[in-house]
Amino acid sequence: MSWTPGGDFTPPKDFRAQEPAPPSSTDFTDGEWHRLHPATPLLKGGIVFVVILGIFINNAREQLIGFFIPGPDGNRGGRGDDGDPVGYAVGHGLIGFVVLGIVALLVIIIAIFYVSWRVNTFRVTADTVEVRSGILFRTNRRARLDRIQGINIERRLLARIFGAAKLEISQAGHDANVPLAYLRSASADAVRSEILRRASGTREAEKGEPGQHQGTGVIEKRLNEFLAEPLGEGQTEPQSVVKMHPGRLVGSAILSPFTLFLAAVIAAVIISIATTGQYVLLVVFFPTILGSFSYYSRRVVKSLRYSIASTRDGIRIGWGLLSTSNETLPPGRIHSIRLSQPLAWRPFGWWEVKINVASHSSAKGADNQANTTILPVGSADDVTRVLGLVLPELVGLTAADVAAEDALARGETTADEVAAGSPQRAVEESTRTLSLIEAGMTSSGTEGGFTVSPRRAAVLRWFSWRRNGFREAPGAVLLRKGAIWRELIVVPLPRLQSVGVRQGPILRRLRLASLEFHTVQGPITANVGALDQGDARDFFSKAAADAVSAAKADRTHRWLETQVAPGAGEPQADDATAFPAPDASTRLGDDR
Repeated sequence: MSWTPGGDFTPPKDFRAQEPAPPSSTDFTDGEWHRLHPATPLLKGGIVFVVILGIFINNAREQLIGFFIPGPDGNRGGRGDDGDPVGYAVGHGLIGFVVLGIVALLVIIIAIFYVSWRVNTFRVTADTVEVRSGILFRTNRRARLDRIQGINIERRLLARIFGAAKLEISQAGHDANVPLAYLRSASADAVRSEILRRASGTREAEKGEPGQHQGTGVIEKRLNEFLAEPLGEGQTEPQSVVKMHPGRLVGSAILSPFTLFLAAVIAAVIISIATTGQYVLLVVFFPTILGSFSYYSRRVVKSLRYSIASTRDGIRIGWGLLSTSNETLPPGRIHSIRLSQPLAWRPFGWWEVKINVASHSSAKGADNQANTTILPVGSADDVTRVLGLVLPELVGLTAADVAAEDALARGETTADEVAAGSPQRAVEESTRTLSLIEAGMTSSGTEGGFTVSPRRAAVLRWFSWRRNGFREAPGAVLLRKGAIWRELIVVPLPRLQSVGVRQGPILRRLRLASLEFHTVQGPITANVGALDQGDARDFFSKAAADAVSAAKADRTHRWLETQVAPGAGEPQADDATAFPAPDASTRLGDDR
């Protein structure tokens, strides 16, 4: 028996139980109905019955032992005078009926689990993913491939023991997600890749001859799944562009706003005890301390194995230590991005990156909220790498298409030249936007081409009126605000739903107005206030017109369709995006 950290586990051959080869993705995506993992009923709630049975056996062990092994007085079990139902059954000779009842109940429960597993089926067609479930009340959930907002694979600790994983297809709308709970863990990533391949618009690749798969040991397979990276079992690529440092995680948690709240509570309790002498207030103090430790540990542990990488199908984000989860966001599904830096993080140069998407998986992120954080904490270089994954798909393609259409209309280029140079133009446009974001992260005033609030807005924005501003970048709108808590919001023009100008009585009196950019609901509110009313009206008209043009040019809902020539197979590409992240030399600040 041998094992090294990060390597494979090799148990003795004599004890190596063989597990059959898992079905390939094509076996599950052939358009036919398939059943889920055999352990699905147990993982969905059957474990509760096992726990109840264990509690019953634990409480009845003395009576059961006494029934089979009489005591010194020859008494088999209790007489039932103490009100114990087990003792009563043993004392009155009813133990046989009790055992038969338990066996019958277990048989019924197992039968219900088996029937529920048989009727819980799914299929993947060329256009949809469907799931059927229910015994008495049947349900049928369907997800259209061209409406998929993301696909999350969650591997909870108990499910990983059984080699199972939950695949959840996220869609826009309330309770619109379609879960496949549970698939075999070894097949979940392949099924996700096939679903995203069909959603991307590419043609099916030619299938080669199926290779031979040798059964692997169950123990070896489970241990390798536990040691695998959150991006998927057996995947060495793509590599995460950000390495999460444990010290930075702990420091960011300690310097979070929750710590200020906790310090205020502790100070209030100490002052109250000192002035009143009522030590009973410690009853409030200790539960608060225990709860805070739970918050800190959950936030740190869930982000220890954080990873973010670029794939052909979008951005893949993984997190979790014992229970892992990784989600793929296809291109065009991110509606806005927010870069934020609290005051306590500024000396270390740390930033947080959040996003708005149309739907969220049921899995929770490091802060126990919906998974809207794509960078929990990172340096300016980390922000560069993350935006290098996001911007080419968000703004680069759209900006390049709009620029190409304008050049064609002016007769400055030809259709062949546009087709040949589109990827390069996308990289150039996204690089321009990235440089503008670099300027907007820490700048103030008109630096970086931003239009800022006038001096009279200082009545409403005491410290931030010089930083409060906006500008348009290739394919996106940039909103800059906050002097103490810095924020920079990026809204891709194709995802912009509407633009608004708001002016209340106070703003009207000061000849000011607020700009609002409406996207899907989420943690980001894309607005900026206390602007000159003339600047706000002018930008309102320009942004509305540009958003319409960008939406017409947007092709991200079928993100690989235009990359495959008619009649060709699937493009030969590794699991990486066509637009690489900026080089590490493109720095926004020191890596601390």
